[in-house]
Amino acid sequence: MNTFDTKEIRNVVLCSHGGAGKTTWIEAVAYNTGAIEKMGTISDGSTIADFDPDEAKRGISISMSVVPVVHKKTKINIIDTPGFFDFLGEALSGIRAADSALIFVDVLGGVQVGTERMWQLCEERNLPRIIVVNKMDRENASFDEALGQITEKLTKSALVLTFPWGEAENFKGVVDVVSGKAYTFSDNGKKMKEEDIPADLVSKRDEYYSSLVEVVVETDEALMEAYLEDKEPTPEQLTNALNKAIIDGIVYPIMTTSGQNNIGVTNMLDSIVNLLPSSDIRPAEKALDADEKEIEITYDKDKLFSAFVFKTSADPFVGRISYYKIVTGVMRSDIKPININKDKPERISAIGVPFGKKQEAVSEVFAGDIGVLTKLTSTLTNDTLAEKGNLVRIKGIDFPKPVLEMSMKAKTKSDEDKIGTAIKKLIEEDPSLAYRRTDDTRESLLGGLGEAHLQASVQRLSEKFGVNIGLEIPKIPYRETITKTIRVQGRHKKQTGGHGQFGDCWCEVKPLPRGEGFKFTETVFGGSIPKNYIPAIEKGWREAILEGRLAGFPVVDIHVNVDDGSYHPVDSSEMAFKMAANLAYRKSMEESKIVILEPIYKMTITVPEQYMGDIMGDISSKRGRILGSEVSGHNQIINAEAPLYEVQRYAIDLNQITGGRGNFFMEFDHYEIAPPKLSEDIVAKQKAEKESQG
Repeated sequence: MNTFDTKEIRNVVLCSHGGAGKTTWIEAVAYNTGAIEKMGTISDGSTIADFDPDEAKRGISISMSVVPVVHKKTKINIIDTPGFFDFLGEALSGIRAADSALIFVDVLGGVQVGTERMWQLCEERNLPRIIVVNKMDRENASFDEALGQITEKLTKSALVLTFPWGEAENFKGVVDVVSGKAYTFSDNGKKMKEEDIPADLVSKRDEYYSSLVEVVVETDEALMEAYLEDKEPTPEQLTNALNKAIIDGIVYPIMTTSGQNNIGVTNMLDSIVNLLPSSDIRPAEKALDADEKEIEITYDKDKLFSAFVFKTSADPFVGRISYYKIVTGVMRSDIKPININKDKPERISAIGVPFGKKQEAVSEVFAGDIGVLTKLTSTLTNDTLAEKGNLVRIKGIDFPKPVLEMSMKAKTKSDEDKIGTAIKKLIEEDPSLAYRRTDDTRESLLGGLGEAHLQASVQRLSEKFGVNIGLEIPKIPYRETITKTIRVQGRHKKQTGGHGQFGDCWCEVKPLPRGEGFKFTETVFGGSIPKNYIPAIEKGWREAILEGRLAGFPVVDIHVNVDDGSYHPVDSSEMAFKMAANLAYRKSMEESKIVILEPIYKMTITVPEQYMGDIMGDISSKRGRILGSEVSGHNQIINAEAPLYEVQRYAIDLNQITGGRGNFFMEFDHYEIAPPKLSEDIVAKQKAEKESQG
């Protein structure tokens, strides 16, 4: 592929709810621009953008991909992103690298929850947007209904730029509001023919044209003066003013297409070139300089090289693949970049640009363009690469934290040995995943953004790294404690011929407030127990409480005070007193009422206002407590707490209640006594597990 100057590049991210037809639309774009000779299909897994085997199997996008095409001497980096929430991290990577966005709306599905969420993410990045009403050739397609949903749910500033000539099986072309022409398509959509607008569509075009002109001329003084003097702007003048209005976020054009039948796609390409910005027109990137001072960097090819890595992929054959966007300078083979985040030099083996799953070699990559490097040793997603003398660190991506954890069970011993290394590579590829090993339940937990996200990650572990694991619901780290103060004796005496063993201690054991853990003190007087044996008693207690007597969970929130005892000048030892402490522990558990403690998690739930009542009712049904709420724009933020047992899979419950419009974060807060029925069930389950293990 040729190289392109900054002003000749458009980085456009495709966003939507799942199933809006982005992947098929990309096939049409690549076919029209000569990047491919034949359009692939999702059903046979032959599309450029969805190249992962799991994507072909599922029929959905699960990874971000970049497909560059050239149209009218302009390079368009089309960034495809998944439309399902479970793969939000991939969408964020794509949005971060983009300078504008196409928001796809399925004409039948309308503005779905994923569309709203992606719109909001693009809003946060201040991306200029064009709304694409896609699949106009589908049965029962209605452009007017889709238009109504767009203005109701996305923005009142949407203006029609192209509208359909016919609908459903009669969809044959599009009408361009600015040019006042209609367009039909032949040769599988590759050839576009200009025609006069059909008579029955002229009044509709005039209506859309008037609305467009009234808004756009207000952004240009010269056009406004001419308009007030009844002088119609030329199509070129109107396009230039529309370009500025889109970049300034005043207008969001609506265009209509069918990716499947390749209708209206070329019009879209024209609009990307004429109406959407190159990187040098976008706001400056935020960064830190060598002194950790906040600065802003504009896209400029004439400065020293700097770039940020927005995506890392692990290939079992190629190795680590790093996708980067250049902010300043030019990437050439003689560049010796430094990883600013880790202060380590990197060696460049080859320069390329991504094309789906492939990398195409180029001689250089200019500021504003997207490149790909392989086999970087230390560089990961969110790292900055820069030349010496330009030690800037560019702000990265704020990836979402996991909301669902599952326990990983290796299928074989070989799989277990390889999990650690494979998971590390997987998280390098997908920072929205997390891995941790629990001391309490001795489980390996994989955290992600949802059930589909975790299942896809497990599939990737198998296909890429040959590690086969299953997922199970994690064990809950319960605790045990006592409810009353008691005084017990631990006396260990054993005679074996020769030196025996003797240790004797009296301990007062009393409950502590929740969260206090374990406290050990001694008030021994008169030397009934020599001081050098006291640490052994404490050690005996600390080891004993790791396994409770009721269900085997650690015992917490108790205070043990040693106040008396006895010893033998010959037979006493540290081991003997440690055994005495263990006996004292056992007696205390037998004589005091033991209860199960369950973990309580604090939750912050953000939902649209209409779901507030349902969420509060659901939390209450889960033995939760509402702690308060506050307004945040059109959303309500609900603060609550609930037992982990009830909300362990809350990510799934929240999606079902809100249709995916809610999000939440939760973290451990404290322990509380579990209800009697739950305690009985826990004890019975633990007993059964123990018996099954022999």
